[in-house]
This record gives sequence, structure tokens and C-alpha cells, in this order.
Amino acid sequence: MTTPNASEQILELARRVLAIEAGAVNKIADRLGDEFVRAVALILACQGRVIVSGIGKSGHIGRKIAATMASTGTPAYFVHAAEAVHGDLGMITHDDVLIVISNSGENDELLTIVPLVRRRGGKLIAITGNAQSSLAREVDIHLDARVDEEACPLNLAPTASTTAALALGDALAVALLDARGFGADDFARSHPGGTLGRKLLTHVRDVMQSAERIAVVMVATSIPEALIVMSRGSMGMTAVQNGAGPLVGIFTDGDLRRAMEKLGDLRQVAVGEVMTRNPLTIAPEQLAVEAVEMMERHKVNQLLVIDAGGQLVGALNMHDLFRAKVV
Repeated sequence: MTTPNASEQILELARRVLAIEAGAVNKIADRLGDEFVRAVALILACQGRVIVSGIGKSGHIGRKIAATMASTGTPAYFVHAAEAVHGDLGMITHDDVLIVISNSGENDELLTIVPLVRRRGGKLIAITGNAQSSLAREVDIHLDARVDEEACPLNLAPTASTTAALALGDALAVALLDARGFGADDFARSHPGGTLGRKLLTHVRDVMQSAERIAVVMVATSIPEALIVMSRGSMGMTAVQNGAGPLVGIFTDGDLRRAMEKLGDLRQVAVGEVMTRNPLTIAPEQLAVEAVEMMERHKVNQLLVIDAGGQLVGALNMHDLFRAKVV
């Protein structure tokens, strides 16, 4: 069990780490200039892929940068520098752009790779903490990721420097995303198997119950008759139409309770007298997450689905959305 003094010391150290790393990122933002713009232009002009390489902690950062680029419209993959000098260099072609990451800028494996990639005609970008380093001098574009100090109390463990390199890589990925006009639909296609994919790819038509399964009554239908029709369905509501005309309302369990409180005997009451007029509706081509937002905002559990011609084509409730794992 930690003492109050020990707890405060832990928190103080944690706050110092976060302050140093946040400050390092802010200073990089202030230093951004033409080299960053050139890097974005170079990658946009690339006919091949972006290959990211590094070793140690920089290698871990490189994997994340490559993954972020790949998921946001820039084809990219990671090649470990040690593996590259033992055969994986064959993955890199003259159409590619190689991004090398090294805080010191003096990593032997990366310095071995760089001239070989240049000989093949590939373009090179370096992210280092030393603008005078060997790597910085050998590449086409150098991005300055230097930090004043590491967040480690010993000023040894890569902490602020790895955060700075990662933030700079994220800035590149997002700038490229914007330049390519990469949108939510594109993002969803890169993430079809996860929660993001389901939210961005699932439309109302994919989860709604079809019109054939929706209870429908006319405005003149008595409430007892409407309840019989409702009980045959599974949604606790019935759509209300005016003859062969368009949808005019919805009658739900909530409408029934309110009518009973207000009128008492409902045997001779027509459903059109107590229904909810102008009910909330949604189009089948809208996203299912839009249906969730609409239901939560208006505090309702069902939505009728209407096509462009105003015809009822289905309905859905929160259970349908839960089953589709959109909620």
C-alpha cells in the first residue's frame, strides 16, 4: 500500500512525463514547414507504396505509422531494418518511397539500406532527432523530430522522442488523407471487420424488418382491432394509413397507455384519434448509426422506414440495431 507522499510522488512524475511529451509535440508543430509539405507531395506522387523502416523503439513507431497510413488511403507497410539487410530489401522497388526512423540518425542497418534504395531509384524520407546526422544528409527529405529531453528521469529511455516521431507520422498520414479526399466510406472499406466498419457500412435497409412484417391499420380502425393487429407483430406498434394514401401516423404501446389515462374506455375510439401524427421516419439508404442517433435524441424505440415516394418499406427498433451490433 502506498503512502500519501508516495502517491503524490507517483502522480507528480506522471504529470512531468506527460508535460514533457506534450511540449515536445508542440515544438514540432511550431517547426513544421516546407520540408513537411515536400514530404506529403513526394508520397502523393508515389507510384508504388510507402515502406517504413526502423529498429528498436523506432521500429515499433514505424509499424504504427505504416498501419495508420494503410488504413487512411496511403498503401504502406513496415519492413524491419535488420530483416531488410538480410533479404527483405527485395520488397522495395524504384516506385516506392522509404521512410526511415531513427532518433540518432546513425543506425547502421538504416545507413546500409539507404544507398541501396537510392541506387534502385526509390525516394527517401528520414524522421530523426538530429538534422546533422548521416541519415538526414543522405535522404531526399528530412523531417526534424528532435526533442530537448526524454521524459525518462535518466534522460535515456526513448519516451518523448518516440512520441514526437509517432505524432509526426500521424500528421503525415492525416495530411495525406485530406489531400486524397479520403472519406468515411473509404475508411469503412479499410475496416470492414470491426466496430468502425459495422457503423460506417451498415445501412437501415440491412437491419430493418420488411414492410410485409409491419402491422398496418387504417385511421378509422378501432383501438381493440388495432391491438389485435399489433399483437401479430413483434415491434409493439402499428403504422397508420389513410386508405390507400400515405402514412399518417404510428400507434405504439406508449400511445395506448396515454389514451387509457385520458379516455378510459377505448372500445369505440378510432386509432386515428390517439395515434402519434407525423411520426419519425428514416430512409432505407441512411446509415444505421443515424437511426440510433435519432432514436436516442427523440427517446423512441421504433422508427418507420419510408422510401423516396413516401411509401412504407419497413421498420426497425433498438433490438434490431443491437442484433446488428451497431449499438
